[in-house]
Amino acid sequence: MPNYTLIKNTHIVDTEARTAELGSILMRRGNGGKPGGIEAVWYGTGLPDRLPEGCEVYDARGALSMPAFIDMHCHLREPGEEEKETIYTGTAAAVAGGFGTVVAMPNTKPPIDSVERLRWVIDRARVWGLCEVLPTAAITVGQQGRELCDFDALHEAGAVAFTDDGMPVSDAGLMREAMKRCAKGGYLIISHCEELSLSAGGVMNEGRTAAALGVKGIPNSAEDVAIARDLLLAEETGCRLHIAHVSTAGGMRMIRDAKARGVNVTVETCPHYFSLCDEDVMFYGGNAKMNPSLRSRADVEAVIEAIVDGTVDCISTDHAPHTEKQKTGPLAEVNNGIIGLQTAFAAAVTYLVMPGHIDIFRLCELLCTGPAKILGRKIEIKPGAKNGIAVTNPNREIVVSRSMLKSKSCNTPFIGLSLYGAVERVFLP
Repeated sequence: MPNYTLIKNTHIVDTEARTAELGSILMRRGNGGKPGGIEAVWYGTGLPDRLPEGCEVYDARGALSMPAFIDMHCHLREPGEEEKETIYTGTAAAVAGGFGTVVAMPNTKPPIDSVERLRWVIDRARVWGLCEVLPTAAITVGQQGRELCDFDALHEAGAVAFTDDGMPVSDAGLMREAMKRCAKGGYLIISHCEELSLSAGGVMNEGRTAAALGVKGIPNSAEDVAIARDLLLAEETGCRLHIAHVSTAGGMRMIRDAKARGVNVTVETCPHYFSLCDEDVMFYGGNAKMNPSLRSRADVEAVIEAIVDGTVDCISTDHAPHTEKQKTGPLAEVNNGIIGLQTAFAAAVTYLVMPGHIDIFRLCELLCTGPAKILGRKIEIKPGAKNGIAVTNPNREIVVSRSMLKSKSCNTPFIGLSLYGAVERVFLP
């Protein structure tokens, strides 16, 4: 593999200037302990007189170059559920989808709740990861919601955030103490907001479709009550709070109001919450079942509104692979979750950019600079930057197929659909 790559004839996206000027980018791969990154950027059609020896030249043919995306929320399933996904296959899917960095959730088997387990993931990702893997650690020991983990030791070992994702921290007093400790250390908490007494036994969103399918519904309040609680606790403690996979109109409204009050909160939503609604469960069955559930059309509109007005800080995938057996059968029995690393960009272009809700610069904020800011990073296409590049073509149509998926699993409702937005190639430092 060459040490240098010149990406020529590309429109370089700059979210701050809101421009996409034609130019060329010289990327350097890291080797021998020397970090890689963006070596040089030229604007216009001119190229340097000399290129580094052995430099690969890639003609982007006018496609857009954006910083490689960052996914704030994915499940790589390793250790313990390698039949669903591994760090290798999950990061292969990430790179194919334009991502240079993924934030891995800790609800593995066993959960990542100790320095030893965290270091195992870091070492495994260093060997097998095809992109950068940033590990999170659990809030509570065993994700059992009873005893807090050692946040200081886990942060020192490399955890970028703390979360019991997959389950909430139901004990408000325990969550308050977790936020107090994280506020003191300056650590980020990622909250899975769910009130289990309201969601228990539920299969999908409460409404006409659930009634028609004869399954128990989950009310929006199951998410909203938990969001309200954690916003109040974050306001009281000063903790940096990131709320995961928000799907409801009420949740977005409360977060918008909290931000206006100065609460230190950020929020993500996922492509399925602005592209699908609960009625789609009729057509896609288990591949449209996730937690939180697909909501009503009104909620979808509210999520889009929150993306447009800046309430939403980033789009995450909540990539959650499962085997075909685990996603086949009666709706009440199949596992929650869908994969999304390879379809996130196309879904966002198709359902947000093409209808005119947002432009490509706002999408770049949601996939690149927004999550980077949450993580305390800066990514850009300028000399000296250490991030990768995703070369994308928003106008190219793709048909989602099983054969294109790099994940071990194929549990997505997008298979067979035509979407706009192709990731042509990804260059990582």
